[in-house]
Amino acid sequence: MLTLLCHRAPPGARACPTHFYRVEVSYNLFGEYTVIREWGRVGTQGRHISVWFANLREAVLLADCATRRARSRGYDLTEKQFASAA
Repeated sequence: MLTLLCHRAPPGARACPTHFYRVEVSYNLFGEYTVIREWGRVGTQGRHISVWFANLREAVLLADCATRRARSRGYDLTEKQFASAA
Protein backbone atom coordinates (compact mmCIF):
# COMPACT_ATOMS: atom_id res chain seq x y z
CA MET A 1 0.00 0.00 0.00
CA LEU A 2 2.65 2.56 1.04
CA THR A 3 6.42 2.05 1.16
CA LEU A 4 9.01 4.65 2.19
CA LEU A 5 12.71 3.89 1.82
CA CYS A 6 15.46 6.05 3.32
CA HIS A 7 19.24 5.76 3.09
CA ARG A 8 22.07 7.25 5.12
CA ALA A 9 25.68 7.75 4.08
CA PRO A 10 28.61 8.88 6.21
CA PRO A 11 29.47 12.59 5.90
CA GLY A 12 31.46 13.27 2.75
CA ALA A 13 30.42 10.01 1.03
CA ARG A 14 26.97 10.90 -0.35
CA ALA A 15 27.34 8.64 -3.41
CA CYS A 16 27.48 5.41 -1.40
CA PRO A 17 24.80 4.93 1.30
CA THR A 18 25.73 2.53 4.08
CA HIS A 19 22.46 2.20 6.03
CA PHE A 20 18.78 1.83 5.11
CA TYR A 21 15.46 2.42 6.88
CA ARG A 22 12.22 1.16 5.33
CA VAL A 23 8.63 1.76 6.48
CA GLU A 24 5.71 -0.06 4.89
CA VAL A 25 1.98 0.24 5.60
CA SER A 26 -0.10 -2.65 4.28
CA TYR A 27 -3.47 -4.35 4.75
CA ASN A 28 -3.40 -7.93 6.04
CA LEU A 29 -5.81 -10.85 5.65
CA PHE A 30 -7.33 -10.33 9.11
CA GLY A 31 -8.72 -6.88 8.30
CA GLU A 32 -5.94 -5.00 10.09
CA TYR A 33 -3.30 -2.58 8.91
CA THR A 34 0.32 -3.53 9.46
CA VAL A 35 3.26 -1.15 9.78
CA ILE A 36 6.54 -2.91 9.06
CA ARG A 37 9.78 -1.10 9.89
CA GLU A 38 13.13 -2.47 8.70
CA TRP A 39 16.59 -1.02 9.26
CA GLY A 40 20.24 -1.99 9.03
CA ARG A 41 23.34 -1.89 6.87
CA VAL A 42 22.95 -2.01 3.09
CA GLY A 43 23.56 -5.57 1.86
CA THR A 44 22.25 -7.28 5.01
CA GLN A 45 18.80 -8.43 6.07
CA GLY A 46 18.84 -5.95 8.93
CA ARG A 47 16.25 -5.95 11.69
CA HIS A 48 12.50 -5.53 11.53
CA ILE A 49 9.44 -4.96 13.68
CA SER A 50 5.72 -5.24 12.81
CA VAL A 51 2.88 -3.41 14.54
CA TRP A 52 -0.83 -4.02 13.81
CA PHE A 53 -3.61 -1.42 13.90
CA ALA A 54 -7.39 -1.58 13.57
CA ASN A 55 -7.59 1.54 11.41
CA LEU A 56 -5.52 3.15 8.68
CA ARG A 57 -5.22 6.53 10.40
CA GLU A 58 -3.22 5.16 13.35
CA ALA A 59 -1.02 3.09 11.04
CA VAL A 60 -0.17 6.11 8.88
CA LEU A 61 0.55 8.23 11.97
CA LEU A 62 3.10 5.67 13.20
CA ALA A 63 4.67 5.41 9.74
CA ASP A 64 4.94 9.20 9.52
CA CYS A 65 6.47 9.43 13.00
CA ALA A 66 9.01 6.70 12.20
CA THR A 67 9.96 8.38 8.91
CA ARG A 68 10.40 11.79 10.61
CA ARG A 69 12.58 10.17 13.29
CA ALA A 70 14.76 8.51 10.64
CA ARG A 71 15.10 11.78 8.71
CA SER A 72 16.15 13.57 11.90
CA ARG A 73 18.89 10.95 12.30
CA GLY A 74 20.41 11.71 8.92
CA TYR A 75 18.45 9.42 6.57
CA ASP A 76 17.33 10.85 3.22
CA LEU A 77 14.10 9.74 1.54
CA THR A 78 15.18 7.88 -1.60
CA GLU A 79 12.01 6.08 -2.70
CA LYS A 80 8.27 6.41 -2.15
CA GLN A 81 5.79 3.89 -3.57
CA PHE A 82 2.01 3.90 -3.44
CA ALA A 83 0.00 0.84 -4.46
CA SER A 84 -3.75 0.73 -4.93
CA ALA A 85 -5.75 -1.60 -2.70
CA ALA A 86 -7.69 -3.20 -5.55
